[in-house]
Amino acid sequence: MFDHLYDESESAKVDFFGYASERARYDFAIVFTNRFFGKPLVVCMQTGRSSLLCADDLTNTENLQRTFAIENEEEAGELAMLLKQRLPYLELKEQY
Repeated sequence: MFDHLYDESESAKVDFFGYASERARYDFAIVFTNRFFGKPLVVCMQTGRSSLLCADDLTNTENLQRTFAIENEEEAGELAMLLKQRLPYLELKEQY
């Protein structure tokens, strides 16, 4: 048995972007939704790894490394710079 929490459909905006560093190529999708406190879902297209992120979350490059399996901190810093241009700064919203 389980409690049904929600079942909603939403038309979401999705941005795709890719870039190449000296070490690797990255392709990401960013799904903008009104769910999840307004945080976009960032998906690495190569690995399928994903995370809910806003610009405020990008100061923690160790988390980006772990989440997206990036091998070094410099590479994670580059990704953080690129995502800061694409992700919103959010105030914490009450959702539940």
